[in-house]
Amino acid sequence: MSSRGDDPKAAAPTSQAAIGLACSVAAYASWGFFPIYFKAVAEAWPLEVIAHRVIWSLVLLAALISLRRGWRLVARVLGAPRLLLTLAGSAGVISLNWGVFIWAVDQGRILECSLGYYINPLVSVLLGVVVLGERLRLGQWLAVGLAVVGVGVQVVSFGTLPWVALTLAVSFALYGLIRKTAPVDPVSGLLIETMLLSPPALIYIAVLALQEQGHFLAGNWRLDVLLLLSGPLTALPLLLFVAGAQRIRLTTVGLLQYIAPTGQFAVAVLVYEERFTQAHLVTFAFIWVALAIYTVSILRRPRPA
Repeated sequence: MSSRGDDPKAAAPTSQAAIGLACSVAAYASWGFFPIYFKAVAEAWPLEVIAHRVIWSLVLLAALISLRRGWRLVARVLGAPRLLLTLAGSAGVISLNWGVFIWAVDQGRILECSLGYYINPLVSVLLGVVVLGERLRLGQWLAVGLAVVGVGVQVVSFGTLPWVALTLAVSFALYGLIRKTAPVDPVSGLLIETMLLSPPALIYIAVLALQEQGHFLAGNWRLDVLLLLSGPLTALPLLLFVAGAQRIRLTTVGLLQYIAPTGQFAVAVLVYEERFTQAHLVTFAFIWVALAIYTVSILRRPRPA
């Protein structure tokens, strides 16, 4: 008679959770150092970088689908209007996230990007409550409240709403929620998203070329290589993220997201020496305390049988 630990049915969820955890950690670690890449391609227009991200991601994903012989599944999704509309929504949300992030890095606002991704886990749990019916403890609500206070400090100190941080936080939380609820595998889903974004991307690149304002194949081989790399640098972390989000709870996804903003914070302060004021310190302190409370609340939650 086999023990419970040897039961493959009991071990399967644990195995899937471990895979999801590894995928999510790898994705967030990659995003933590993304500002370095976008600083390297700052010579190109932000929209041009986005267009190349879309096109070269599409090429890479099409190759992966061909190797997996998965075109039949892609065709099935393309033939499902409701699912296609869902992926169109996720494509629009992630393209907005890309655009704001690239622009902010180019403008030397990596700290604000970091703030946005620190807030992002708390936005994710709020979406989990509102949309998925997940329940939060008192400590988790306290964490959300402290985050709101931290954003308020930023507004009072600088006289403006930190729209970059809030846009990044909300858009990426929405993307995670949409993809978590879309019944499509990560590779096929991301392929269809890039397919939907590729027509405007191709048109934009063509217009730049006709006006001789494009930077691709304009004599800078280093920039050409970096733009070509935008495909795998975009697709692989997103594939890891979606694969992870489909295997673990949305609240766990929020917990792991601390990795990316910590990397971005370090890059902003240590590599590019962005100005870190006392007001920044107060804002980040509120957010960090909120995340600490939220983390303790998550870790103290009783495990289900």
